[in-house]
Amino acid sequence: MQSALQARSKLPDVGTTIFTVIGQLAAQYDALNLSQGAPNFLPDPKLIDGVANAMRAGHNQYAPMAGTGPLRDALAAKVETLYGARYDPASEVTVLASASEGLYSAISALVHPGDEVIYFEPSFDSYAPIVRLQGATPIAIKLSLDDFRVNWDEVSAAITPKTRMIIVNSPHNPTATVFSHADIERLSALTRDTDIVILSDEVYEHVVFDGAKHQSMACYPELAERSVIVSSFGKSYHVTGWRVGYCFAPAELMVEIRKVHQFMVFSADTPMQHAFADALADPSSYLDLSGFYQRKRDLLVRELRDSRFELLPSEGSFFLLARFRHFSDESDSDFVLRLIRDAQVATIPLSAFYTDGTDSGLIRLSFSKDDDTLIEGARRLRAI
Repeated sequence: MQSALQARSKLPDVGTTIFTVIGQLAAQYDALNLSQGAPNFLPDPKLIDGVANAMRAGHNQYAPMAGTGPLRDALAAKVETLYGARYDPASEVTVLASASEGLYSAISALVHPGDEVIYFEPSFDSYAPIVRLQGATPIAIKLSLDDFRVNWDEVSAAITPKTRMIIVNSPHNPTATVFSHADIERLSALTRDTDIVILSDEVYEHVVFDGAKHQSMACYPELAERSVIVSSFGKSYHVTGWRVGYCFAPAELMVEIRKVHQFMVFSADTPMQHAFADALADPSSYLDLSGFYQRKRDLLVRELRDSRFELLPSEGSFFLLARFRHFSDESDSDFVLRLIRDAQVATIPLSAFYTDGTDSGLIRLSFSKDDDTLIEGARRLRAI
């Protein structure tokens, strides 16, 4: 059907996400999917049983807007145990329909037309569009191409009276770097005595490698009092399709976030909330994730040892960056397309994570896959 109306786009330069495009091409060429940060293996059967049991028990209608009481209690207890922060389950913890919804709700609630929001590129692709939809200006600061660290002097120079928010993400997607204590000290110093809100995307909080500690904003009272922390059950429990996340924030901020949340989806899926509340009673359900994914990282690194790729360190998350420019002068997008067509392996070009398409000759691999997929994917990449 052809419409007689002409839509006036709020995002005229935004098309279909790279994840959808690559996914369609991977299906077309029957390629192994090392592109998406979505596990291809089953979650714990007890979690599936927990959802089914909740459905059979009658938990099939709307949950409370802010989330079920047992789940908010369990989340508050978890963050206090892990990070020492006390959040009131009634007013400072909200269960959301995915971490993505949490990001949108927080930015939409707290950022106003004319504000500026600092974030770091390469970045998850939703940050800048959400900011723009509020009539605000996203200010991208590029991470160093040497080690993908934040240049805090550049951040200091970018802060203006219009700066309302700084978005941080650690462990970082797509570069797999993690914040150090030095990063925390600089962030604290730069935001002290300001009205700047920190939006901390911590969906990979339980996937940190080599004995490192996750530097949650909740660990630091000075930062916690100005931070909205967003995380995800989907990443931690291998169920990205269930779309349940959560956030922590001081009550003064959370009341505004909930105003947006209630008109977007009202509440997250009810039976899943009951299952997650039960799962959180066993801390091993999330504390074992670092070791689980570190073994997968090490397997992929070992299998690619004799390839032509130069692998960058992966300190956390599901991802590994691989450099190819020393043996191919193709753009990263063309190189990824060739891998799909010729090697039948799907990856993501790093340029997709920059608003200006910066091409540094790197691709992103995901190791959130079963071992057979990682071994076969590496075999195909070694043949390039």
